[in-house]
Amino acid sequence: MDELLEMYEELGISPGVYHYGEAALRKLEERFRAIDQVAEYNQAKVLHAMQRNRVSAACFAATTGYGYDDVGRDNLERVYAGVFHTEAALVRPQITCGTHALTVALSANLLPGDELLSPVGRPYDTLEEVIGIRESPCSLKEYGVSYRQVDLLPDGSFDYEGIRKAIGEKTKLVTIQRSKGYATRPTFSVKQIGELIAFVKSVKPGIICMVDNCYGEFVETLEPSDVGADMVVGSLIKNPGGGLAPIGGYICGTKACVSRCAYRLSAPGLGQEVGANLGLMPALYQGLFLAPTVVAGAEKGAIFAANLYEPLGFPCVPNATESRHDIIQAVTLGSEEAMLAFCRGIQAAAPVDSFATPMPWDMPGYDSQVIMAAGAFVQGSSIELSADGPIRPPYAVYFQGGLTWCHAKLGILMSLQKLCDAGIVHL
Repeated sequence: MDELLEMYEELGISPGVYHYGEAALRKLEERFRAIDQVAEYNQAKVLHAMQRNRVSAACFAATTGYGYDDVGRDNLERVYAGVFHTEAALVRPQITCGTHALTVALSANLLPGDELLSPVGRPYDTLEEVIGIRESPCSLKEYGVSYRQVDLLPDGSFDYEGIRKAIGEKTKLVTIQRSKGYATRPTFSVKQIGELIAFVKSVKPGIICMVDNCYGEFVETLEPSDVGADMVVGSLIKNPGGGLAPIGGYICGTKACVSRCAYRLSAPGLGQEVGANLGLMPALYQGLFLAPTVVAGAEKGAIFAANLYEPLGFPCVPNATESRHDIIQAVTLGSEEAMLAFCRGIQAAAPVDSFATPMPWDMPGYDSQVIMAAGAFVQGSSIELSADGPIRPPYAVYFQGGLTWCHAKLGILMSLQKLCDAGIVHL
């Protein structure tokens, strides 16, 4: 369509980049149909949980102060428990981010003398100080919780024998990071996570298995809580907030685990009884309702990115044809210059702060400078079009999000355009 090409040119996309993208898209129709089918199932699942829990206009009323008898807050937690098929849920705007949610879950369910085990290698950067891998005040290490990890095998699979040997008398909780974080390793499918949980519990039946579910919600029809996880944890400014949640996190799981998390988040004796919703209920309910469709668009964008960049010689994880289990696309660009160009393209495609130039900076919780491109309606919302990565070899950028497929497509084309303009890529 000539009008569409003209509009892309007005936005800064050259005809060469546009047509390169269209050629890649023609090969993806079948995969996109399969994504839409998963989204349809998950949309029905969310709707069913809302209907079963009788969501009404009364659930949208704002509360302040202590938040006693907050009908909307309590019912939202029942909805989340219904969606994730768990006994209980803690869904609060007082949880500031995914790292905070994970910290609450870990510190609530680990006591001095206990051991935390990661059977999937090193955790995401911001958890290193939480655990005490990098020294920090108030870390788990400072409170007497020890840590052990078992690295993945060279092919990215679990080292089952190593895990068996690592589980000891003090091992209380196993943390499984579903997504890759700032590592170019595969993201684990729900099926793989279920197999790992079953193995861990066969070695030590009473162990708690927690899954960091960030970036994975609604990509598959099952969640880790469907395959044995005692807790699934995530952020509302990622997948389940649907782009509308302005803040918040969730912990879904067994009553015993979630109850302890509530006591840790608020105070012993108070638990889930306090915590005003501050008028955020409409956004949290509607964001969850929209999440399956939003996630589908983001997943399409990630697949599109791999199919644009891999033929140009840039290694992608997942690659252009692999099945996907989260919304993140890692692209190894090989240089800081290329990372900056890619991120400039994502920023230029944003609806907010498109005129800004992303630069590397010393971001709290990371041991390398990080570049982040995100012109988002919600600051730091990585379900919105965004790209980021630490400035260190192999100079991989991590692309994710896009509230609509059309916007994700534009962002990826713009990133490629900036690489072309910088002379790094020649089509």
